[in-house]
Amino acid sequence: MQLIQYETVSAQRRVGVVDADRVGTIADTASVRELALAAIRAGHGLAAEAEARGMADGFDSLSELLTAGRVLPPLDHEDPSHSLITGTGLTHTGSADTRNAMHQAGQANPDPDKLTDSMKVFNWGLEGGRPAPGQPGVQPEWFYKGDGRIAVRPGGEIPAPDFGRDLGEEPEIVGLYVVADDGTPWRIGYALGNETSDHITERQNYLYLAHSKLRYCSFGPVLLTGELPQAIEGTSRIWRDGAVLWEKPFVSGEAHMCHSLENLEYHHFKYRQFLGAGDVHMHFFGTATLSFADGVATRAGDTFEIESPLFGPPLRNTVGADRASLVPGGVRVLG
Repeated sequence: MQLIQYETVSAQRRVGVVDADRVGTIADTASVRELALAAIRAGHGLAAEAEARGMADGFDSLSELLTAGRVLPPLDHEDPSHSLITGTGLTHTGSADTRNAMHQAGQANPDPDKLTDSMKVFNWGLEGGRPAPGQPGVQPEWFYKGDGRIAVRPGGEIPAPDFGRDLGEEPEIVGLYVVADDGTPWRIGYALGNETSDHITERQNYLYLAHSKLRYCSFGPVLLTGELPQAIEGTSRIWRDGAVLWEKPFVSGEAHMCHSLENLEYHHFKYRQFLGAGDVHMHFFGTATLSFADGVATRAGDTFEIESPLFGPPLRNTVGADRASLVPGGVRVLG
């Protein structure tokens, strides 16, 4: 089942079930979070909860909703501070090559035979990232992006901070979660994601990874319920002035990963601060495909496009102009 969140012409929130380009609206439902929590409390799945609520009359067109900019991220919280956006890196086979080259490039005299810390972490994942079910494996690289205020709706503009040195796309699969009343995390589905990062900042030193990840992101348009296929194929593109500037296939799914999804989920939700009842989590699972690795530098007006047939319509977002940030000395003192 594919779900979306969208707004009516009068800005009323709705949840829709997607069938090709047709969107059927679930009656009396304003958010996927609401739908998911009700399903958990009732002891059944999302499809059963949607069926129990019934469908409103008529259908909308998904393509028309996207063109009108009325599609929201497929999961959110009415209080953005209760939406946590995080991710894991060095999870895909091949993902360490670009990172290793970036970090060696930042060294005055790189030794090609010496493993960088990134390559060490990647190798740990190869060796211990896929434990037996129910067993903890080696922990992956982990990073924090922000709360719900950094989530840009599908079709929206991704702001570039004025202090940034790069705004590069990262085509990924995002796990979407709701924490139940008893503190149990529930995975409710997956979405396509664009986990934008500042790769030039990261290349300076791997300790700057945390800074490089504090950027806006986008995911959607649809939420895919059920289990994720072992292998996923898609295409990542950058459009400039009406033409494709860069294009490359990407793969994901456990068949292309050195960590199991269960292991990534365990090492995120093992922290009790991530188990607040009613909170939602969007967790990026990583990628091995970056335009930055091919020498692409994006600029304002470029459009990112990430697509995979499994997830319906592509995720598109435009690079925004530089947004002014806090100036040095801008912090006030309250005496």
